[in-house]
Amino acid sequence: MTPQQIRSAERVLSWGTWAITFGAVLYSMLTVTPLMSGHTPAGWEWTAPILPLVVDWAVVIVVRMDGILARLGAGGGRWPLVLRWMTGLATLLLNVGQSALDGDRVGVAVHAVAPLLLIVTAETSLAYRSAIARAVAAREAAERAEREERQARAEQERQRARAERLEEFEQAERRRREEAEREERRLREQREHELRMAREAREAQERREAAERAEQARREAAEKAERERREREVSERERVEREREQQRAAAIRARTEELLSGPPATEKVSEELAKEIVGAAVLEKLPQRRAVELTGWSTGWVAARYRELENLHALLTDAPFRHAA
Repeated sequence: MTPQQIRSAERVLSWGTWAITFGAVLYSMLTVTPLMSGHTPAGWEWTAPILPLVVDWAVVIVVRMDGILARLGAGGGRWPLVLRWMTGLATLLLNVGQSALDGDRVGVAVHAVAPLLLIVTAETSLAYRSAIARAVAAREAAERAEREERQARAEQERQRARAERLEEFEQAERRRREEAEREERRLREQREHELRMAREAREAQERREAAERAEQARREAAEKAERERREREVSERERVEREREQQRAAAIRARTEELLSGPPATEKVSEELAKEIVGAAVLEKLPQRRAVELTGWSTGWVAARYRELENLHALLTDAPFRHAA
């Protein structure tokens, strides 16, 4: 049977059991209540339905719990059995009590139908549920065994696939290591070649630099010799120039002393000599009066020559600055 069919059978059994139970409970209340009313003290007749209701509820509890335990595949032990038979017998005795007291055998038989049906239905329902539970458990065990077997086969397949993947991975890893070793050898050889080329290039560069340094030293030595020669020539020219300057300065001083050391003129000297005397006086910063005495020329003429020479001197002194500006 399929799980849907099993659930359908359980629903039919459950609905049938509860229909019989409620029918028996209702019939029991209707049958037992008059009996309890006749055996209850006056004024307490309203308590007559309590006992059949309590007994019937005990029956309902027993049926419900037996169904749950049967569905779970478990048993409640001795006491549920005692409660089930005690409630069943109590219901049976209460239902046939009035007929038995009246000596009505037919009434006893008629009223015993519902309690006996309830007792047998409860036991049969329990047996059915237990059988269904065992069948379901066996089916589940078979399915579980089949599922475990499928899982075991799947696990074996996974392990075999894992082993194959592991072997493929190891082969790929081995190929990768071999490739890495080849690449490492290639790179090492390439580095050694590059280092050898770099060393040769460095040695060649060092040889070129050494040759360039030798050539540079030779050029520097030649330039130094040429510079020293030029410096000697310049020094010699400067020495000659200084000697010439010294000679000219000595001649100028001698001429100046000669012009300015003479006695006062008794008459006017020539204009050229007078200008030379005035120039010497201006150079030595003598007063104009002394120039007038030495030249014999007028004070105005001497003053005019002084101004010309001073202006010329100022012009020559400022000329470099004006040129720079």
